[in-house]
Amino acid sequence: MTRTNLSNTDWMVKAQDMADAMRLRGFDYVMRSNGGYLSQICSSAEIFAFLYIHAMNLGPSQAPMIPPAFAGVPGTDNPDYVSGGAYNGVPTAEQDRFIFSPAHYALVLYMALIEVGRMAPEGLDEFNKDGGTVELIGAEHSPGVETTTGSLAQALSQAGGMALGRRMKGETGRLWVMMSDGEFQEGQTWEAIQALSFHKLDNVCVIVDVNGQQCDGPMDGVMTIDPLAAKINAFGGHAVDVPGHDLQAMAQALAEKPKGKPLFILARTDPTRGVPLLKERGAALHYLRFSSAAEKAKYQAAYEEMRGLGN
Repeated sequence: MTRTNLSNTDWMVKAQDMADAMRLRGFDYVMRSNGGYLSQICSSAEIFAFLYIHAMNLGPSQAPMIPPAFAGVPGTDNPDYVSGGAYNGVPTAEQDRFIFSPAHYALVLYMALIEVGRMAPEGLDEFNKDGGTVELIGAEHSPGVETTTGSLAQALSQAGGMALGRRMKGETGRLWVMMSDGEFQEGQTWEAIQALSFHKLDNVCVIVDVNGQQCDGPMDGVMTIDPLAAKINAFGGHAVDVPGHDLQAMAQALAEKPKGKPLFILARTDPTRGVPLLKERGAALHYLRFSSAAEKAKYQAAYEEMRGLGN
């Protein structure tokens, strides 16, 4: 699957339909699993739809529709190992590579793969099960995940090395990185931006889910990262702030193509988008755990309402 050739209007309609379907599928799965990373699904659905429908130029998947069992760690003595990156294809010199950074968004990534036909819906039956590759926290063997990105914030450095190698080999394909805003609290992120800038790696495109939340609560109450765009620009990147649920705004940011600088699309999102009931949780948005049967019943009613609106 390569970058879409649909008209501007057509691709946005297709991408919005995909984002809506991801929220519905995600909400359904969270209800059946008695909890999960619902706010990340709410905030990033348009980001993943933008990436897979419009922004990334990927080859066809080289992986089975039903993800296989875990075959062990990579190594010369393990011929059965398969990288999860195969779901994004094996790139030619002109095609892109996708590096997925916030591993706890794994469920959202799996749902994106399902919506674009790279993974079967039945693959979610293996989600978070012992011996499987459809991990709760994505690793290098998980569908759509090419590299394990450490405890936090190592993906940008990995992408920088890959981008430099691609340029040295004369390849024109880009490195796409999807990040969460909490990763900008890590020093390694800023070192990576400096390196990208120094090497003028304009073949790196980064999109960030700036939803203002982390596991300890709102980011501005833990350690603020703003003014984020100004800081990235000061370190040599080219950052563009956009509304993160506006597909056209993200496409316009991508079209800027800064010469000699990595592009950062800062997608400002709402972690309760589509599920306004989440606002009642206040700061406790990172992971949805039901405190009582009554609370779960309220969410079940909200899910039924969403499902009705989608019919």
